[in-house]
Amino acid sequence: MGHHKQPYDPTGSTMSLGDHLEELRARLILALVGLFIGTMISFTFGKFIIRLIEKPYVNVMTHYANKHVNDVNVAGATSFVELLSNNLVEALESDPNAPDLDAKTIRFMQRLYEKTEEQWQADAPSTPWAFSNTQVPRLQILAPADGFVGFMKISMICGLVLSAPWVFYQLWMFVAAGLYEHERRAVQMAVPFSAGLFITGALFFLFIVAPLSLKFFLGFGDLIGVSCHWTFQKYISFITVLMLVFGIAFQTPIAIYILNRTGLVLVESLRSSRKFVIFSIFVIAAMATPPDVVSQVTLALPLYGLYEIGIILCVLFNKPANQASSLESKP
Repeated sequence: MGHHKQPYDPTGSTMSLGDHLEELRARLILALVGLFIGTMISFTFGKFIIRLIEKPYVNVMTHYANKHVNDVNVAGATSFVELLSNNLVEALESDPNAPDLDAKTIRFMQRLYEKTEEQWQADAPSTPWAFSNTQVPRLQILAPADGFVGFMKISMICGLVLSAPWVFYQLWMFVAAGLYEHERRAVQMAVPFSAGLFITGALFFLFIVAPLSLKFFLGFGDLIGVSCHWTFQKYISFITVLMLVFGIAFQTPIAIYILNRTGLVLVESLRSSRKFVIFSIFVIAAMATPPDVVSQVTLALPLYGLYEIGIILCVLFNKPANQASSLESKP
């Protein structure tokens, strides 16, 4: 029994167990090589990638800080006017050396204070209390190695995203080696879409779901009376893990399409199982995401939409796979 130095090209020949193992080894090596190259590219542009991943945090925290500072400034301005007016009245009443001022003069001065304060708020919002736009929120590092570990984690996850087309090609070609000829064609057609869906899912979380989740956590912190100061390590773990979860979850249409083309699942069964699928999707979303409603719902809803897209693909490209499989022999 010969061994293949190059990955096996599934063209219809039979494969023994040893050939399958050799094929698996070769595909894994090629996938890891692609992942390594993608990781090195990500490592080279690591600082830019960190700024990109940090963007949801910066935007949310800047908005949050400005909102709270504006609230403090308004409250402070009101108390400032009231305090100044009260001190004026008290000083006039208690100080024998104070000038004689009638009520109309005191009221005039109070209105002048209020007008000055309003103009100050309108024309000069950048005050000693105000949040400076030049102060970009930064994540914290609490342990010496946290920055390095987080940087390597980012490089590996982004390397996987960059090398996704190559990695998925190797994965699906290994699967195709044990299928019928018509099934192999279906898998080969699915490879580019699989990689594209993975990248789409990862970016969907980063730019759509992550800001919503961060706002939820900040709001919950206010609700229970605690301040949120997130570390670089924890934030990177949160973002990168869920980028992977969403990227894998977005493979749903391709998985459904391949299962249907191989005759393992029928379109009628997919349609009749919707209520069970919806329940299962919300259970999976609850297990795969942090314990917040926003992340769970924003994963569950796209998952169900992708499930329906999978059914549509099966209907559009459906072929009598069972009939075709009866005419072919397994490798």
